[in-house]
Amino acid sequence: MSDENKPSNNTDDQLDEGLSLFPIDEHVEEIAGPDGKKVRHKGIYLLPNLFTTAALFSGFYAIVSAMDGNFANAAIAIFVAMVLDGLDGRVARLTNTQSAFGAEFDSLSDMVAFGVAPALVVFSWALNDLGKVGWVFAFVFVAAAALRLARFNTHIGSDDKRFFTGLASPAAAGLVAGMVWALTDFGVDGGEIALLVGVLTALGGLLMVSNVRYYSFKDFDLRGRVPFFVILLVVLVFAVVSTDPSRILWMIFIVYALSGPVQALWRWRQRRQAKKSGADTSPE
Repeated sequence: MSDENKPSNNTDDQLDEGLSLFPIDEHVEEIAGPDGKKVRHKGIYLLPNLFTTAALFSGFYAIVSAMDGNFANAAIAIFVAMVLDGLDGRVARLTNTQSAFGAEFDSLSDMVAFGVAPALVVFSWALNDLGKVGWVFAFVFVAAAALRLARFNTHIGSDDKRFFTGLASPAAAGLVAGMVWALTDFGVDGGEIALLVGVLTALGGLLMVSNVRYYSFKDFDLRGRVPFFVILLVVLVFAVVSTDPSRILWMIFIVYALSGPVQALWRWRQRRQAKKSGADTSPE
């Protein structure tokens, strides 16, 4: 075959040449098209990854603030990261800009913002006074967050989207950050209740890796029409939270964290009663 009849590789050559000009290689991703064939896409989607980057920055800011002793600001930054983390996925779905890169970047951002940051904030606030025992409590939370995110990524597409298996890492982070924020506003010194704080932090980590099911709220259709009173209810919720955000937000996450075990106990009790009633009505 002559050189003139050979297939052209100009696109690949230009791509390789372009990659060498950057200190960081350009991202190329293969995505299955409508016909089932894989199509190569160069670059990444900007909009959803901007939200993910902002969430990552909020987690980093929380760590730096905790190192400076600004624990309230650190906790608030984790809640900001939580809002941004909720937006990036919804923006990607609404704009049809989902990608494997975005999913991996989101997981790494979550590990920093909802795994490392809460553990370091609560360690600097209270667990440091426990010495190595405090390290253990903080590390349990970090390790649980990593395991929780890894399990979530491997179960994508196979689980019921209405429920999470285990407490979601943002909710666990809200539980810990809310504790730091609320008690700091009360003027409580974390070192005075360090052991209690450590136990609560470890429990939050254990709930993340448990098999307890939590409602995910993913079946809410934000694009659909809703009755007028729903908007009034949303306004009322914002008004109530704004009156005392630290304590109310912490209470919300406490209730959510307890909802999983309470529902699990309720289901266990229902099954037990069903088995008992079945045994009583069975013929001798």
